[in-house]
Amino acid sequence: MYQHTQQFLELAVAVQALRFGEFTLKSGRQSPYFFNAGQFSSGVALHQLCSCYRQALKHADLPFDMLFGPAYKGIPLAASLASEYAQPRVDDPARDLPWAYNRKEIKDHGEGGKLVGAPLAGKVVIIDDVVSAGTSAREAIQMIQTAGAQPAALLVALDREERGQGELSAKQELAKEGIPVISIARLQDLIGFLGQTKNLQQYQQAMLDYQTIWSAS
Repeated sequence: MYQHTQQFLELAVAVQALRFGEFTLKSGRQSPYFFNAGQFSSGVALHQLCSCYRQALKHADLPFDMLFGPAYKGIPLAASLASEYAQPRVDDPARDLPWAYNRKEIKDHGEGGKLVGAPLAGKVVIIDDVVSAGTSAREAIQMIQTAGAQPAALLVALDREERGQGELSAKQELAKEGIPVISIARLQDLIGFLGQTKNLQQYQQAMLDYQTIWSAS
């Protein structure tokens, strides 16, 4: 497991962004865990989260020019990651990255329009909290392409590695369309993390059972 993956999972449990039990997802599936990125709700937690995003993106070694955050959770993530990149690291020089986001509804006054921030241009990384069905990612991809820019990748904190309506996961479907999905952690990382964390080992079997039922081909 990568160091940034371990750090992310420890942080997610500490701020209760990752919880374990019995949860009904939007899809109707009964899940033994729930991930809520809204729990990274302090300056320190958000900074640490974006440090993990930065490390995941660096490890992917993917060229990109700017960041895009889909409304709503992607907005603070894109802003915070752009701010994180403004600071130099020993293994990663500072970059002044442009970033943008979209509104859910088109504004018909003031500056108007649906897009806010830097003009979409070059290779654009879409940043979000999780990839499930890939719906918000596809909406972002369409906006970026319409603007004449190129979607470079989808960057998420957690890849649930679940199949959608078919046998493939959203990650696999997007990869077939030429859009790589980069994640700080995957479901299999989370399962391994539970097995090595004494006070969380009790949840590992339920996670393995869930993976057996819903994992993608």
